[in-house]
Amino acid sequence: MSDWVLAIEGTQTGRQFALFLALTAALLHAIFGALQKGRHDPWLSRGVIDGCYALIALPFALFVVPWPEPHMWMIFAIAFLIHSGYKCLQAMAYTRGAFTVVYPVVRGTGPLITVVAAQFVFLETLTVWQWLGVACLTSGILALSLEALAHERHAPGSVLDRQLRSALVLAVATGLFVAAYTVFDAYGIRATRDPFTFLAWFFVIDGLLFPWIAFRRYKIMIAPPPPLPLLVRGVVGAFVAFFSFGSIMLATRLDKVGETAVLRETSTVFAAVIGWLFLRERVGPVRAVLMVVIAAGAVVVEWGG
Repeated sequence: MSDWVLAIEGTQTGRQFALFLALTAALLHAIFGALQKGRHDPWLSRGVIDGCYALIALPFALFVVPWPEPHMWMIFAIAFLIHSGYKCLQAMAYTRGAFTVVYPVVRGTGPLITVVAAQFVFLETLTVWQWLGVACLTSGILALSLEALAHERHAPGSVLDRQLRSALVLAVATGLFVAAYTVFDAYGIRATRDPFTFLAWFFVIDGLLFPWIAFRRYKIMIAPPPPLPLLVRGVVGAFVAFFSFGSIMLATRLDKVGETAVLRETSTVFAAVIGWLFLRERVGPVRAVLMVVIAAGAVVVEWGG
């Protein structure tokens, strides 16, 4: 598999496969966000998921993929810090706000910053049409959040109002970390010869912190949830994470980071559908139109390139 990925890197086949990976990551990332938000405490859900994917990835890291080059350990350390900050902020935001409000803000903040950063880090450029597509997609995502926010209004100055404003601030901060990890992960997966070396060790190292946070939180809960449903969520979430985060990281090696990041944010469309079907959150005609706007923006970004 590694040889095939290296062979198509920089080719039209690689670009087409990167498109498939980015859209796959979009769907799976929406599912992953719903799994973390779900009916369990977001800190517990994330801790169990991280612990499961670290344990599953460990034998692959030790016995299957080539050993990382010496310079990769510093890259893994920085990636660990960025992802830890992202996960803490996201869990805090999910604790305070509805999934369909928080998720679009997080995903809408990230792509524009990622596109700009990719121009400086990877010397990427976008056409005028692609910039219009980015603007269309980002505006649609943020409007989606505003539309959801309109149905979450509370009396000004109330506890719920302050909690919602706090969730929005945290969501914007989380979006900044999304841009940071997207760019840095793209740098990391390009810094090693075998991309699967980066992926295997990333999941092992990234899963070290949150299981401990979740365990401590579980111990002090007055009525902790039964462990078996949490464990099932963790195993399912681990495999979703492998294909979601793994797909987007691999796509950034095969194609432009900025374009890939923008296409991945069509996850907000999938998230709105998931929120409606499984989390009982409302989807009306306005939200449906905004989904079309987001999808159209993604199409323009891909077509304009």
